[in-house]
Order: sequence, then structure tokens, then C-alpha cells
Amino acid sequence: MTIEPTGFLYPFIESEERDLAGLLDELATSARNKVMESRTLRTATLERWSDELRAAGRAMAERFGRGGRLLTFGNGGSATDAEGAVDLFRSPPYGRSLPALSLVDDRAVLTALANDVGFDLVFSRQIIAHASANDITVGFSTSGDSANVLRALEEATRRDVLTVGLCGYAGGAMATSSSIAHCLIVPSDSVHRIQEAQNALLLRLWEVVQGELDDREVP
Repeated sequence: MTIEPTGFLYPFIESEERDLAGLLDELATSARNKVMESRTLRTATLERWSDELRAAGRAMAERFGRGGRLLTFGNGGSATDAEGAVDLFRSPPYGRSLPALSLVDDRAVLTALANDVGFDLVFSRQIIAHASANDITVGFSTSGDSANVLRALEEATRRDVLTVGLCGYAGGAMATSSSIAHCLIVPSDSVHRIQEAQNALLLRLWEVVQGELDDREVP
């Protein structure tokens, strides 16, 4: 039997498949199960971290109110989540636009740092260059063990920058790091489900920030 490249996602799909109706039914069932799994995890994660989300959102709003800026970073899929966070805060669907910068956005800077000083420092060196004490950092890592994300959060803490970490599994090194003021863990071993739940956490953070700034009447 020949295993197709999609085997790790849909192990029941085979090149010899002849029962099209049965295959479509299995695909639909698989999709429904994934949607339900994702929804359940998102709901449970938001409930688990409701108090921490409120505390983190208030702390972020305070920094924004003092003229601070959001700095985000991550690797791979987490890099796209970091860029999505910047888009949400800088160009929101409603509410006020807030200053934000993705540290994965500038390919020239990222590759120069990776080449010259090492990939473990690609974000921390940018923290040194860009961050001020009123700023906020949000680091994304599905494993919680990404060395360059941890180094950046440590550097941010040394500079009195507010630190927020989003991670999965059991939290990895991020869960026990003293350099993360607010650590939000998605308890799952599926990278797909972790990132979906992290997006829900990020959206809730943004909602809290917007509400806090409205209450404070920050211009």
C-alpha cells in the first residue's frame, strides 16, 4: 500500500480508495471532530485563564496608556501568529488602533542577526534595539521551549518591559520562567489545536485592552 503525503492528517485516505461516498463521509466526520475538539479546547482554555487574561490585559492597557508599544515574536507558525497579533492591535476591526511591531517582519534584520550572532539571539537583539520600559512583549511558542523566544523575554524583563507568553503542551520552560509576567498555557499536544486556542487567547487579550482603554478614556 502506498502512503500518501496526507497520511499523517488523514490516515484513512489511501491511493487504492474506491468507495468515494465512504471516503467523503469519513472526511466530513473527521472535520466535525476537529472542529468540536478545537471549540472545546478554546472554551476550556479561556475559562481556565480568565483571571490571568484580565490581569494581563489591564497591565497591557496601562502600558499602552503610557505610550507603550506591542512587540511580538515567534518561530514558524508562531511567527505568523505574531504577525497576526500586530495586525489585530494595529488595524483592529473596531476600537482604537494601537502601536505594534512584529520582530519577524523584517527579513533582512532577521537573517542578518541569524547569520552574524546566531538564531538564538534574533529576537533579543531586536528587543535591545527597539524596546523601552513602557513597552509590551508577547512571545509565542507552541512547545514553550523556543530558545530565542525565551531569550527575548528575559531581555525584555531586564529592561522593565511587560512580558506575556503563549505556549502549549505543559508550558515547557516558559511555564517556570521568572521572566514571564503572564504565561498562558494551552493544555494540548496538538500544534494545530494549540495555535487555534492561542488565537482565542490573543483575541480576548485585545478585547480586555480595548475595554480598559475605553474605561480610562485614553486618547
